[in-house]
Amino acid sequence: MQQIKYRSLDVNGVNIAYREAGNIKKPTIVLLHGYPSSSHQYRKLLNQLSDEFHLIAPDYPGFGNSDFPSPEEYEYTFDNIAATRNAFLELKCITSYAIMMQDYGAPIGFRIATMHPERVTAIINQNGNAYEEGLGKGWAPIKALWANRNESTEKALLPAFTLEGLKWQYTHGTRNPENVNPDSWHLDYLRMSRPDAHKVNIDLWYDYRNNVKLYPQWQQYLRKHQPPMLIVWGKNDEYFPETGAEAFKKDLDNIDYNIYDTGHFALEEEGDEIIEKIRAFMANVYKAN
Repeated sequence: MQQIKYRSLDVNGVNIAYREAGNIKKPTIVLLHGYPSSSHQYRKLLNQLSDEFHLIAPDYPGFGNSDFPSPEEYEYTFDNIAATRNAFLELKCITSYAIMMQDYGAPIGFRIATMHPERVTAIINQNGNAYEEGLGKGWAPIKALWANRNESTEKALLPAFTLEGLKWQYTHGTRNPENVNPDSWHLDYLRMSRPDAHKVNIDLWYDYRNNVKLYPQWQQYLRKHQPPMLIVWGKNDEYFPETGAEAFKKDLDNIDYNIYDTGHFALEEEGDEIIEKIRAFMANVYKAN
């Protein structure tokens, strides 16, 4: 295994931090993280898969160790974050890659895939949604925000930014919370305590309604291009339950389908098994090509 490198790259004036491991001559997997995390959530993959793959895990603007420009300087929408991520890949001259997506990684990854379908060799999907039936009961307070954004609907979301609220994101639905590294939510809490952090993340939750409008476009991409997909899904996720995983079967012919008895961040509790699934799946993808 090759040592993880902790690097950064200026993308249109925003310093993007990223973790990179493996030989660049090997097949590339772009790792797209979810909320409220960062590239830190992929530390196990970076450690264990760098012998066979080139892995690159960037932090979005405002997340992880990337710059956190003010909302006046940077528009925090999924369209804009995806544009920044696409520009990052262009600057790195990465033009053929599999995408691993989780949570926010799905709307960002599907935007990139629909921009460059010829570049995407495969999709590894860990609780990354693209169907309305995949929006679980955890979305209720955010849907209230979509319907009427005001002081009351914004205030109802603030408990999510507390230390306990962030811990819940990682531990809810797990078989044993002791399997989850507490560094994750403590790191996230420090980042959520910065000026503008609550506003930026509420802005992103509000903008998520525009992802739902794009679901039909992403589903058409899947039907037309049929990317091989590995599903490794935590079924106890209140935001993206198993119905979201099941829905991909409507549009894809080639799915390696795996459901785990865990929560939103399945890698925390099922990392070793998921990593072996990725290794076998990617070997089959490149054997077929």
